Amino acid sequence: MEMPTDQSVLVTGGAGFIGSHLVDALVADNDVVVLDNLSSGRREWVDDRATLIAADLHNAQAVDQAVDGVDYIFHEAANVSVEHSVDAPVESHETNVDATLRLLEHARNEDARFIYASSAAVYGTPESIPIDESDPKQPTSPYGLEKHSADEYCRLYHEIYGVETIALRYFNVYGPRQRGGQYSGVIDIFLDQARREEDLTIHGDGKQTRDFVHVDDVVTANCLAATHGVPGEAYNIGTGSSITIKDLAQLVVDTFETNSSVTHIDARDGDIEQSCPSIRKAQRELGFEPTQSLNSKLEALW
Repeated sequence: MEMPTDQSVLVTGGAGFIGSHLVDALVADNDVVVLDNLSSGRREWVDDRATLIAADLHNAQAVDQAVDGVDYIFHEAANVSVEHSVDAPVESHETNVDATLRLLEHARNEDARFIYASSAAVYGTPESIPIDESDPKQPTSPYGLEKHSADEYCRLYHEIYGVETIALRYFNVYGPRQRGGQYSGVIDIFLDQARREEDLTIHGDGKQTRDFVHVDDVVTANCLAATHGVPGEAYNIGTGSSITIKDLAQLVVDTFETNSSVTHIDARDGDIEQSCPSIRKAQRELGFEPTQSLNSKLEALW
């Protein structure tokens, strides 16, 4: 895997699910600083070779310390809960948009390349499948609108100020260290229910499709974005294929021979029915090729 070497790197959210895996990949060959308030991340997930600054993105002094002299900023820190963005939209906006804008200013001042963790939520309900980066952006939640706003700020900071920015629009990321609970990914929820031999619960009819991309492939995309891609552009990061939630639940039951059954509960308001990206742009301009299969990685997660 191609990645930066002998560089000064900041990973915001570097104690969290995706960020800590990214730190693991970078820390052997780079000077890595992690900025994380540890609200959802864990100190023990941060490699000892990295410098951890346990502080919030709104702490100006801590941010100044973290960005000093950096060559790359990987911005993974965010409020990732759609529900929280609905319940507290101002607070969520401050975290997901205002803090990103301030980091972009630091990237401008430090002449650092800025790799932003965007989201498939920018598209909202897609008009067609597969979803192309140029397709309409119609977010259906404050979270999606926040990610779209920050995504656009990245584009503008390149166009106006020449900052080298890359936005990576993650689809459904799964893997080790994904935290359980109300807001965790559906794979994590299904595995937890299967381990307890509880029923696997599906919202609605289960015909919703999702593209599940393993965190290792997401880390690869980030490392490629450090040295590849067109500044100011955004890239879909997924596998390019999808599975229905109903088939995913059955795959978990069949793979682990659990006594769990699959049951259906009320559909969630605003749940998107179909989601699958085109990753041709990422393949062409980043050299991104996902390699992790859902079947094999489910067994590892178990």
